[in-house]
Amino acid sequence: MSEIVIRHVEAADAEALRQLNAHPGVYHNTLQLPHPSMEMWQERVMRKPGRRQLVACLDDKVVGHLVLDVMENPRRSHVATFGIGVSADVQGHGVGSALMREMINLCDNWLRIERIELTVFSDNPSAVALYRKYGFVVEGTGNKFALRDGEFVDALYMARVK
Repeated sequence: MSEIVIRHVEAADAEALRQLNAHPGVYHNTLQLPHPSMEMWQERVMRKPGRRQLVACLDDKVVGHLVLDVMENPRRSHVATFGIGVSADVQGHGVGSALMREMINLCDNWLRIERIELTVFSDNPSAVALYRKYGFVVEGTGNKFALRDGEFVDALYMARVK
């Protein structure tokens, strides 16, 4: 496999991100809805205060995406949350790890983030394992957290404290 290159998202990535997130193997484990519009993804790649977006590329093709949101409330400005998605055809090949390493580097060394929070569906063991690998621990469970395929699914609340 080629080298995974991590870079900041660009406006031109909107179509690649729309396609990545339109795949059932991706949106199934996120809070994304099926059939994302191009207009929505064009809006999402626009710069917003407190938001950092990274993409992972293999051979110049976008295969992963991570959105990091730093809390705006001054009392929680040391906290960030994130969401991550990896193309179904490269899941399990290090793309998620590459995105996680760079996100943690940003938080620990550049953004003064002391706590990183996330939610993950409780029936997604590969994602839970990835987060544990990078020091995240389960802090609780959200029962019937979100609707997926017509049924409510539980989520785990996880965090990493520097």
